[in-house]
Amino acid sequence: MHTTALFVFCLFFLLVTLIGFWAARWRRPAAGIASLEEWGLAGRSFGTWVTWFLIGGDLYTAYTVIAVPALLYGGGAMGFFALPYVVITYPLMMVVLPPLWKICHRHGYITLADFVSGHYGNRWLTIAIAVTGIMALMPYIALQLVGMQVVIEALGVHGEWPLAAAFVILAAYTYSSGLRAPAVIAIVKDVMLYVVVLAAVILLPIKLGGYAHIFEMASRALATHTPAGSIFLKPGQYMAYSTLAIGSAVALMLYPHTATAMLSAKSANVVRRNMAMLPAYSLLLGMIALLGYIALAAGVATKNTSEAVPLLFLKMFPEWFAGFCLSAVAIGALVPAAIMSISASNLFTRNLYGAFARKPLSPAGESRMAKLVSLVVKFGALVFVLRLPVAYAIDMQLLGGIWIAQLFPAVVIGAFSRWLHPWALLAGWTAGIVTGTGMVVSLGLKSSVYPLHLFGETYAMYAAVPALLLNLLLSAILTAVLRKTMPGLHRGTNAASVYTE
Repeated sequence: MHTTALFVFCLFFLLVTLIGFWAARWRRPAAGIASLEEWGLAGRSFGTWVTWFLIGGDLYTAYTVIAVPALLYGGGAMGFFALPYVVITYPLMMVVLPPLWKICHRHGYITLADFVSGHYGNRWLTIAIAVTGIMALMPYIALQLVGMQVVIEALGVHGEWPLAAAFVILAAYTYSSGLRAPAVIAIVKDVMLYVVVLAAVILLPIKLGGYAHIFEMASRALATHTPAGSIFLKPGQYMAYSTLAIGSAVALMLYPHTATAMLSAKSANVVRRNMAMLPAYSLLLGMIALLGYIALAAGVATKNTSEAVPLLFLKMFPEWFAGFCLSAVAIGALVPAAIMSISASNLFTRNLYGAFARKPLSPAGESRMAKLVSLVVKFGALVFVLRLPVAYAIDMQLLGGIWIAQLFPAVVIGAFSRWLHPWALLAGWTAGIVTGTGMVVSLGLKSSVYPLHLFGETYAMYAAVPALLLNLLLSAILTAVLRKTMPGLHRGTNAASVYTE
């Protein structure tokens, strides 16, 4: 057990816990946090800087800090697809999210499924969007707990109780403070993470003889892996690399926790400014990715690639600073896990229970139900991690990105056009979900890159991309057919006013 590191780790974890409970009083309205808009979106009150920290803390998770370097540590250059995908996603968000914010703000929408419901007026399409969001979030939350578990075990603490204790703390302050808690904690977490990464990418190369030596040592180490890795992309990886970047960018924009963070902003201009500022996190991600090569050069040896970064910190830094680094990673799990559980509970309360309830809930009733559902979601993720192999969570996360990308026609195209028919969108969504899932299942849930055979050639592609193309094609064809055969399209109650923004 690394006693000094563990003490520092616990100290910062305690600090963040106190901040999480204090957040219930931060910007608290006189009426209290007694509505879903206040609990789940913090009253749509966040300005530029708070939103920047919140979205950054939301997108750059503990599993990002663990998994992206692990990809480079285990396989080399292919793991760098995370960099172009965040470069692609911010311009997409700049175009799509401000108009969506305006629409959702005008009509009081809490979730993207609310937008779909108001625009298309189709209960089953709304339910499909909500179920997709919840199903994609559950393994994502579980993976945050996996990242925390890896850190705790690296410190020498084993067993189920530390993770269970962290879960109870997370559940308690999320229940009491709602979105305000992860917003405040995100500021602390991001500052800590910048300190950690800057120290690692500056001090460790000095200790290891510079980056030229690091890349040389990483190249040698990767060549000994089975299968062999490389610091350069191979020609056969180009298509997989590019489609992973494109598909992941589309999915990241549509995840419910991204929407929750975006809708908590107080204006569309705040959203625009954030899309201009968030590329600073792309620089951070590039430096985080390099930790995988630094671990190889430092001689970190582990069969579980997820342990590479924690073991690197413990090997190369003094114990007190290693404890600080690992606490930053663990705290990085709390922010997204809290936002994801809030997003899932918003979807259930508004778009699943709300779709079938005979009597609508009051604002206070919605808030109470969402709080209870957020506890159930976190408890489900904890059971997932403690009772099932970690591989299951990773496999489900592979599917989650593919599923969430299938929301593109209904949400993104729907934000700018009223042409697509809701029943055509539902058919396209079904085709995309079934096709994407089938591709990954046919590979034994080992990879989301599928060898697609077309015109006598084989193209290794991220399964979300061909599934989404099929979704778009079917949605367009069926819309054209339905517009011919059923010219009186069924529209949502707010559709006429949406496009007056």
